[in-house]
Amino acid sequence: MELVEATADDLDALAERWYALAESMTAYSDLNELAPVETGDVADAFRAHLDDEETTDYLVVHDGETVGFLTLREGRHPSRAYSRYIRIVNLAIDEGDRNRGHGTAVVERVRELARERGCDHLKVSCEWGNEAARRFYRDAGFQPKQVDYAQALE
Repeated sequence: MELVEATADDLDALAERWYALAESMTAYSDLNELAPVETGDVADAFRAHLDDEETTDYLVVHDGETVGFLTLREGRHPSRAYSRYIRIVNLAIDEGDRNRGHGTAVVERVRELARERGCDHLKVSCEWGNEAARRFYRDAGFQPKQVDYAQALE
C-alpha cells in the first residue's frame, strides 16, 4: 500500500470517493443530509486543498490500483504538552476493498508521516453511531478523548 499525494488530475476521483463517504454518513445523523451538489463543486473544495499548506489529500494505492483516499490536516495546540498533531480528516477505503488491511496500513503510514514531520500525536473523529469506525480506530490504538456535539439551527 502506498499513499500518493493527489494532484489536480485526481480531483474528480477524490470528489467521487468523498461523495460516497458522505452519502454513507447520512445514516448516522440528520445533520449529515447532503445538499444537491455537482461533482465539480466537490472537486473545487478539494482544489482548495492543493494550495493549503496544512491540508493534504492522498490516493490510497495498492498494486497500482486506487482503493481509497485520505485527507490529512496538520495543526498545533501551543498551550498543550502534546502540541503538534496530524488529524485524519477523511479516510475511506472503497467498499470492495475493505477488510483487507488497507485502512490499518494507511494509519501506520500516517503515524510515520507524523513522526517525520515532528508531530507528537494523531487525531481522528468519526460518527458516534458508526460502531465499525469506532472499533477500527480503537483497534488501531486510538483512545476516546472528547465528544463533539452538534445542533441544527432551524
